[in-house]
Amino acid sequence: MDKKKLNNIFLNLSIAIPAPESDLQYSNNFTLLVAVVLSAQSTDAQVNKATKNLFLTCTTPEEILSLGMEGLIRHVKTIGLFNTKAKNIIKLSEILIEKLNSKVPENFDLLMTLPGVGRKTANVVMSVAFGHTTIAVDTHVYRLARRLNLSVGNTPEKVEKDLMQVVPEKYKKTAHHLLILHGRYVCKARNPLCEKCTISKLCMYFKNLTYGKTQNIV
Repeated sequence: MDKKKLNNIFLNLSIAIPAPESDLQYSNNFTLLVAVVLSAQSTDAQVNKATKNLFLTCTTPEEILSLGMEGLIRHVKTIGLFNTKAKNIIKLSEILIEKLNSKVPENFDLLMTLPGVGRKTANVVMSVAFGHTTIAVDTHVYRLARRLNLSVGNTPEKVEKDLMQVVPEKYKKTAHHLLILHGRYVCKARNPLCEKCTISKLCMYFKNLTYGKTQNIV
């Protein structure tokens, strides 16, 4: 794909989404980390509903531990995989207290060692909390990257690598949220709203759909 087309894709997305930011609600780096861990295979809306009361009283690792496993589960039991996620949040809170002075580390490799933190979560924290240029690949980013022919990678890590190479430099810090929000509200997995899409003319998926060639890229 030529540079002009790439630039136009992200220019149009940035016009349609002038303030791209996470839908997750949080108050500090720790609550951001907790929210992102909870968001795996769940929607941001579900997470926000569960953490609304949790974050009123628990904004530090120490406060999470004082709540205890049963207390934490009471707050997050509406979220998928809540038992595993609660267990990981308790464990990562213990590690932050014991080894990292209760602070979320500004280090990708250290983040990846925390329970429940995978590559996507680490990238989100590095970008949102610390302002690093990263592109976290969730289901929306993965789908859009392939529909827009930005990547043919068959794993999130391969798609991330491709996006870091092709996304214009000026949009790299916002690309993650631009793609997520566009995927969440417009370019949906099923029944994408192509008629409302500001980049449909630049989209391989829409072009193939128009001519009856599209595979179901979800």
